[in-house]
Amino acid sequence: MSELSVAEPSMSDKVDEHFMQRAFELAQQAESHNEIPVGAVVVYQDKIVGEGFNQSIMLNDPSAHAEMLAIREAGKALNNYRLLNCTLYVTLEPCPMCAGLLIHSRIERIVYASADLKTGAAESVFNLLDNDKLNHKVKIKGKVMNEQCSELISAFFKRRRSEKKANKNSINF
Repeated sequence: MSELSVAEPSMSDKVDEHFMQRAFELAQQAESHNEIPVGAVVVYQDKIVGEGFNQSIMLNDPSAHAEMLAIREAGKALNNYRLLNCTLYVTLEPCPMCAGLLIHSRIERIVYASADLKTGAAESVFNLLDNDKLNHKVKIKGKVMNEQCSELISAFFKRRRSEKKANKNSINF
């Protein structure tokens, strides 16, 4: 009888986890500001050239998603609006707005942690990133650090629901 072997993570898997860990730290930073805990980093030639975390509430800006902020910073760092040969690491599957941004910026690859079953535009609800009608396709890898990132987001929304319920109950007295 042969023993079942557990596959060792490849070097690319280890690299993806390394950069997703930084995106996760940024998601925790978003949560500390009571923002939806999403973090993102843009990597070029194995270096982070842009970082961001959700700041829509803080900045009163509905476009201030983690991906948007990280890509803006990367464009400035690379002095180019095209982010060729770059990878975006993000803790939650991009929404349609952010997926459109990935296409326009020519990001080569996206690595995301958790699927967004309500507005995910990379695979879950629909896929803008690999659409034959668009002029650019983005390579997609999902479920990197899925468990940790999903737990962070779930705990955040559970806490928010509890706070809303507590506020509602205090008003009724």
